[in-house]
Amino acid sequence: GAEGRRAGFITIGYRGSYTLGRDSQTDAKFRRVARIMVCGKTSLAKEVFGDTLNESRDPDRPPERYTSRYYLKFTFLEQAFDKLADAGFHMVACNSTGTCAFAHEQTDDRIWTSYTEYVFYRE
Repeated sequence: GAEGRRAGFITIGYRGSYTLGRDSQTDAKFRRVARIMVCGKTSLAKEVFGDTLNESRDPDRPPERYTSRYYLKFTFLEQAFDKLADAGFHMVACNSTGTCAFAHEQTDDRIWTSYTEYVFYRE
């Protein structure tokens, strides 16, 4: 039940990139999400993600401390969203930034990179 659940925020973040040809005439070539990062209170992150949470970058973090160094062992955002929804979290905000650079001097192909965050809250 919801009686034992504590309120709090968890932020999910990921970097993405894709290549787009000249004047968007060719299909975009997407790269897979390499890593889904988790930011929040350690105890909440462990409760929601369990053994799918990779703690190797911050292994001894006390339960009541916050971290932004965890990431998930899977690479599907929908899977992270399902776990958060099952634990009673709701998305309250999201944001994204993007940059563009030319892939090669000889072509007009552009590489777009982005960083996206989704903020979830449970009362």
